[in-house]
Amino acid sequence: MSDPTRALTLQLLEWISDRPRRHADVVEAWRSTCPRLSIWEDACIDGLIDCEEGHDHVFRVSDKGRLMLQAATAAA
Repeated sequence: MSDPTRALTLQLLEWISDRPRRHADVVEAWRSTCPRLSIWEDACIDGLIDCEEGHDHVFRVSDKGRLMLQAATAAA
């Protein structure tokens, strides 16, 4: 993962870790018209985010995502 991509991924994880986010909120805040910056999609594919199925699809940082955040905090 390149540094700009990693920084954006960490920013996404920090944003979601503040509180669970609804699908509509995530899509609005993290949509991109640039196919090279697929931060949201890549985080989902990499297992950094968990989705609770149901009426509103709520997203939370996964255990793997939490470990990535902790590692970044420890390295800072």
